[in-house]
Amino acid sequence: MQGPLSSLKVLDFSTLLPGPFASLLLADMGAEVLRIESPTRMDLVRVLPPHDEGVSASHAYLNRNKRGMALDLKQPAAVALVKRLVADYDIVLEQFRPGVMERLGLGYAALKAINPRLIYVSITGYGQTGPYKDRAGHDINYLALTGIASYTGRRDTGPLPLGIQAADIAGGSLHGVMGLLAAVIQRQVTGEGQHVDVSMSDCAFSLHAMAGAGYLACGVEPEMENQALNGGSFYDYYRTRDGRWFSVGSLEPQFMQQFCAAIGRPELASRGLSPKPEEQQALKREIQMEFEKRDFAQWREVFAALDACVEPLLGLAEAVEHPQILAREMLVEVPRDGKTPQRQIACPIKFSSGLPVPRHIGAPVGAHTAEVLLELGYSAEQIADLRAGKVIT
Repeated sequence: MQGPLSSLKVLDFSTLLPGPFASLLLADMGAEVLRIESPTRMDLVRVLPPHDEGVSASHAYLNRNKRGMALDLKQPAAVALVKRLVADYDIVLEQFRPGVMERLGLGYAALKAINPRLIYVSITGYGQTGPYKDRAGHDINYLALTGIASYTGRRDTGPLPLGIQAADIAGGSLHGVMGLLAAVIQRQVTGEGQHVDVSMSDCAFSLHAMAGAGYLACGVEPEMENQALNGGSFYDYYRTRDGRWFSVGSLEPQFMQQFCAAIGRPELASRGLSPKPEEQQALKREIQMEFEKRDFAQWREVFAALDACVEPLLGLAEAVEHPQILAREMLVEVPRDGKTPQRQIACPIKFSSGLPVPRHIGAPVGAHTAEVLLELGYSAEQIADLRAGKVIT
């Protein structure tokens, strides 16, 4: 079965998380992705624990369905090889700091001259312009600098490091795929490609969908626990008697009435819409007192029968076995050479025409180098010469 992106051929020069997660989505949806790696500089994700039969689980997941070449891009022969590939591939995805690909002779202008239809996607921390364009950064830095962390946390303990990489994935990966596909659609009209500049900090900044609108239009600056959705109202987490947690999001009156009746305090429902911070904090204390009267399992039984926007906080081991996750087929068995398949998270986008079955987990460095070169027309002798010169591995 071919996926909806089976017409796309992607050269992926990215490392770590943002670019590889973007190209994982593309590969899962049928794009042909060829990952170009350095033979000498190890991608950190390859060594991140935990390991399954000697392979990093993160690498095996992020790089499934992709072929891989190992090229020393500092050698002219490797650059020449990439330029041959670009004539046949229509998308480049890269994650170097601005200027690095230009210095290697593989910048957008150089590759566009070979293939005018080329779509060249750059995912960086701060974008291709601005005073921070050459500055290093990680997810936590982008969330801090863009103001997101300033109202994510508790007043008494401060900002919280998120369990997921929001700026990397929601900022870099998802916006990278969105920009790439928009450029593909425009190319269908104009016949020309373009350079797509994706800044993780820009995209993280755009996630201020509600609080940002409120500040820019009304001058109301968000702070920790002063917004309806960040702990400033009863919309929050509550601890049960045995030390576990429930999420309560019963904002609408019909949900709040069900919730308050379920905890035995129907009179609290009318206080849910109060705009006064002190009343909201008092309401939270009342709700917390009720949750502390029963264990997690008891509350789970109570709320399982209600449609009130109240759900248990599950650990990952529980979440992967949840009936909704299983019904949505969000887990997949991915083949690996000569070994039992590896269980991974499936592509989250569902198509009525279906998606290709996963082909393999992330491959070893340079696993498909010779295969790709043979497809390009290189002879076995030429491949041996490139290997002897350490252009490839």
